[in-house]
Amino acid sequence: MPARNHSLSCFVTDAMRILFLSYWGLNDGLTTSTVFPHLRLLQERPDVEAIRLVTIERGAEAQAALTFAPGYATPKISFEPLRSKPGRNVILNKMEDFTRFPKELIRQAAEFRADFIIGRGAPAGALAYLVWQKTKLPFYVESFEPHADYMRESGVWKAYDPRYLFQRHWETRQKQLAQGLMPVAENYRRQLITEGVPARRIVTVPCSVDATAFAFDAAARQRVRQRLGYPGPEAMVGIYVGKFGDIYYDEEAFALFRAAADHFGPGFRLIVLTPQPEAEVRRKLAAVGLSAEQAFVTKAPHAEVADYLSAADFAFAPIRPAPCRLFCSAIKIGEYWASGLPVLVTPGVGDDSAIIEAEEGGAVFDVTRPGSVAAALARLSILLAVPDYRTRIHELALRHRSSARAREAYAALLPVGSAA
Repeated sequence: MPARNHSLSCFVTDAMRILFLSYWGLNDGLTTSTVFPHLRLLQERPDVEAIRLVTIERGAEAQAALTFAPGYATPKISFEPLRSKPGRNVILNKMEDFTRFPKELIRQAAEFRADFIIGRGAPAGALAYLVWQKTKLPFYVESFEPHADYMRESGVWKAYDPRYLFQRHWETRQKQLAQGLMPVAENYRRQLITEGVPARRIVTVPCSVDATAFAFDAAARQRVRQRLGYPGPEAMVGIYVGKFGDIYYDEEAFALFRAAADHFGPGFRLIVLTPQPEAEVRRKLAAVGLSAEQAFVTKAPHAEVADYLSAADFAFAPIRPAPCRLFCSAIKIGEYWASGLPVLVTPGVGDDSAIIEAEEGGAVFDVTRPGSVAAALARLSILLAVPDYRTRIHELALRHRSSARAREAYAALLPVGSAA
């Protein structure tokens, strides 16, 4: 194979060899839902020779034997993790990662003969930039968001936290040096242009979903409802998938569940799929008067989420508002829409809050405005009364969350040099 030129002005003429870096672990739900679909798109391209998936493993997973699932392994895709050292202060651990991992990535890139790196998310983009600093290996960043400001506005990081200061600097360098940026919201694409990033290097790619895999399944609906003992087809079921706290509401979310129960009456049931301890979630449910009979709580594998969505009638997205939230794309909203579920969402969530208001994809509530939750629930009731509402809302996923958006972005930005 001819020697590979990593000058920023060059075009790759060989079949491409891509090092794809996920900031999440191999078994993380975000890797399953957002990384694997993009690997499939890339491997379908005839000009892609090989892909090396690199994940970052922390905690117990960092010591585990990891196996790339047969359903995802192909002759084009190989896998090698980066393993974080366990048992240290989280800040020191992350800082150590950002000194050690670039060296390991440089080794991997040379061994794999990578033409460029695609980093999934701004933290992965930071590592890709640190590799570029030493090697000038070109890089792209997809799911590019202002991660540092997200973490600060959510109260996870302080303005003086070294993690915040370094990540913000690295995001600035990504804007300046990445071959291409793929923000998840059109709002952020416009913001990046105002900051001076050339428009030709930016393509918006919202977090895409497999609309077929998450499509409504009547048989799954009946099966799950029977298993959970719900009182016939008249039961009104709301569902929430995700965590509580940090960028999501906590106490406010449980108050919202209570308001929904009051609005829909005795037939209301709640499904909560969360990685957080069931006992902790049940204590909070009990505190707002929701019993074990009314609420089902579990940690479900991502492969089972679609069946639970089919069992529900609408969904909750209690995302804590913050200025940077305008630039995000919640994967859960795309999955809700794909199942045909109208969504109760807070204002200013990426492009989605505006889409929900303009295209009747649910209802927007603001806990700081008296009467807003009640009005949103009333609006939701109107949407739920429309015949075949699930089919219409499913189309929102097809329009706004199709993987075709990622395919178009790759076509516009790859190979190296086409966005320079």
